[in-house]
Amino acid sequence: MRPPLAGEDLLRSFLEFLAVEKGLSSNTALAYGRDIEKYLHFISRDKCPALKAEESELIRFIHQESRSGLGARSLARLISTLRSFHKFLVREGLRSEDPSAHLASPRTWQALPRFLTEEEVERLIDQPEADSPRGVRDRAMLEVMYAAGLRVSELISLKTEDLNWRGGFLICKGKGGKERVVPWGGSAQRAVKRYLAEARPKLAKKPSSALFLTRRGRAFTRQGIWKILKTYAAQAGLPKRIGPHALRHSFATHLLERGADLRSVQLMLGHSQITTTQIYTHVGRERLRRVYEKYHPRA
Repeated sequence: MRPPLAGEDLLRSFLEFLAVEKGLSSNTALAYGRDIEKYLHFISRDKCPALKAEESELIRFIHQESRSGLGARSLARLISTLRSFHKFLVREGLRSEDPSAHLASPRTWQALPRFLTEEEVERLIDQPEADSPRGVRDRAMLEVMYAAGLRVSELISLKTEDLNWRGGFLICKGKGGKERVVPWGGSAQRAVKRYLAEARPKLAKKPSSALFLTRRGRAFTRQGIWKILKTYAAQAGLPKRIGPHALRHSFATHLLERGADLRSVQLMLGHSQITTTQIYTHVGRERLRRVYEKYHPRA
């Protein structure tokens, strides 16, 4: 066994493990880190070091988080994080046993993702002004998000060299730094060509490889994309609370509704497990159920 480490050292080592060996994205690793930091603070109040904590301490911590209002899905993620942390401690020879081995996840119901109808997508994409550099840029961003089903982090990391015009695809970097090739349609290509010709030269204050630039000539942040989408969603009169993921959900839902096979959609979304993609088949079934209940005389 190694000499005991302080909680901060354990957390730092765990985050390095997640980033280097597990290849998790920085956002996912930070979420894990926040959970473990909270856990370490909880057990420290009872003067219990992490390397001595038993299952009972973990259960008390989970119960505290449940009482504070954490939902079933969030609790399941928390338990998964605790398991990963303690498996790491055993793997590194810092503990001989895993106190999280028998923790049971709460039953979770997979919430159906929010998505837009095809008509709502059209209204949203039509909102940016057609005669301003900012409007031309914003329309191109919306078109690309919907055309390729990109996560917001994938959109802001796109570079000009990631676009393949002749083949009709783009290369994006997904979770864990994994690259994938995604087709993108003619409408998005036309919008980006106009952006590159008319708007980007006016936004570029200095050389930058980022495809989409802010008015200061910098790459976007996630928060910047959220604000833009929120503004256009309000202008379009969309009744739902729309975030960048809504266009990704709409991309998948519309493909499946028009007959695309699940495996192809999985590859385009970059899901490692097809079970993650299968939720979009539930969306289709849920819509059928609503239609049935509305129109069947004996529903």
